[in-house]
Order: sequence, then structure tokens, then C-alpha cells
Amino acid sequence: MGKSTLLNHLVATKLAAISRRPQTTRNKITGICHLPGGQLILMDTPGIHQATSKLNQAMVKISMSTYRDVDLIVFMIEAKQKFRPEDEFVLESLKRVKAPVFLVINKIDLVPKPELLRLIEELNGRAAFTDIIPISALKEDGLDLLKELLLKHLPEGPQYFPEDMITDCPEEFLVGEIIREKIIKLTHLEVPYAVAVMVESMREGQKGVIVIDAIIYVEKASQKKIIIGEKGALLKKIGSQARAEIEKRFGNKVYLNSFVKVKQRWRDNPRYLREFGYTHGHH
Repeated sequence: MGKSTLLNHLVATKLAAISRRPQTTRNKITGICHLPGGQLILMDTPGIHQATSKLNQAMVKISMSTYRDVDLIVFMIEAKQKFRPEDEFVLESLKRVKAPVFLVINKIDLVPKPELLRLIEELNGRAAFTDIIPISALKEDGLDLLKELLLKHLPEGPQYFPEDMITDCPEEFLVGEIIREKIIKLTHLEVPYAVAVMVESMREGQKGVIVIDAIIYVEKASQKKIIIGEKGALLKKIGSQARAEIEKRFGNKVYLNSFVKVKQRWRDNPRYLREFGYTHGHH
């Protein structure tokens, strides 16, 4: 848990699928944070890592293309894990970036002060960060300072989004993310990345109920069996937890139909990646 928790706290709404596993964020999710002095537009990129499968390559490509479109970058690491080899990879890729880079150290509540100070010192020597900001996203510690600093370094511009808007993601995308999060949480599938959720339709039914049809794609019949569960019990549970959260988000009663289908090796098939919205953001 890290980037998405921070994104959600800054925007004060649950936007991104949160999970303890890395690489759950596959698309650029844009959150909009309204502050008294301005507006922060947040783009959450998939992690940058050395890519292997076609899906991962598509994810890294999206991240790299984000670099060019932004005014500043927040690079986040966890206090306890310190600097890992994959962070090194990100740092290298950031050297080519013109925008100011803020290093945010998250979960500072989990390490003793002296250790944190040593870490800050070490990181300071590694790269020309504009600033290093220690925070705890979960405890909301340091977030006000972070917002203040980010705003200070952003160029002045028009108000891009209306006050009540917190994301430019299509609703279907958010619904798909919610369902995917519940699947990861409830099944502990060994391959959470083998799951894609396609929201086929969202329409208003009787008495203003939103009727949602969603297809959960997996790569193997064995995964389908896991998701459906004994006599369909698990799929029911996934559905009811997802429905509860979607209702909370949309402030509306929801009827959710979910089906599970197998598409072998969809992650290595450009056509499916395109179909599932993993090649050019999600628009």
C-alpha cells in the first residue's frame, strides 16, 4: 500500500484499487485535489519496472509517457523498505526528466526517528531532489505540508476542472477497478494480474437502480474455478462487496451481474490489451 493510498487521501475519496501487492495500478488514474490556493491534478502511473510480459511493457510505456506531460513528479518510497533495486531503476529514468522531482518517504510511523534521518541523508546524496518530504499517508501525517509544497512548485494556470469533480476516469473504469480490488482481496489469486474486468454496460433500471454487467476475464479454467468458488459462493461474495462499495461511491442502488470468462494468455495478446484498455490509458 502506498501510491494509491496517498492519491486517495489527497483526493479524499477512494479512487484507485488498493492492495498490498505492488503493480495493481495499470492505468493512469487522475485524481483532482481541490485546495484553497489551487488545484492539484494527480496522475497515478503504473510502477516503473523492468518489464517482462507485454502487459508490463504497456504499463511501463504509459508511465514513461506521463513524464512528458507533467509539471512535477512525486517519487515515493517506503521508510522501512528504504531504497530497493527497482527504485534505482526509477531513479535512473528520472534523470532525464526536466520537471522538479519530490521524494516522498511514506510510512514514517513504522521506523524510529534516527533511522529516518539517516535515510533522508543518504537519499539526499543520491539525486537532486527538489525536496524530501516524510509522510504517513494512512495517518495523514505530513500531507498538508506536501500539498503546500506541491502547489508552490506548480505553474499558474486556469482551473482545469470544476469544483465537484474528483476524477476524469470514466465511471465504468472505476467500477471495474472496484470489482478487481475485491477479487484480489478475496481470492488471494497467485496471479492477480491475470484478472481483467470489463464493464460491458451500466444503465438505469427500474426505480433508478443502476444495472451493471461486468465480465471478469482470467487466463485459466483453474482461476475461473477459484473466482466462482464452491457453488458460486465466492463470486457472490465478490459481487456483494463490490456492489456495496459502488453504491457508496455513486450514492445509488446498484444491481451487479458478474460473469467469469477464460481468455488464455490475454496479457500477451495486443488485441485483448487494447480491448481491456491497457494500451493508451483508459479513454
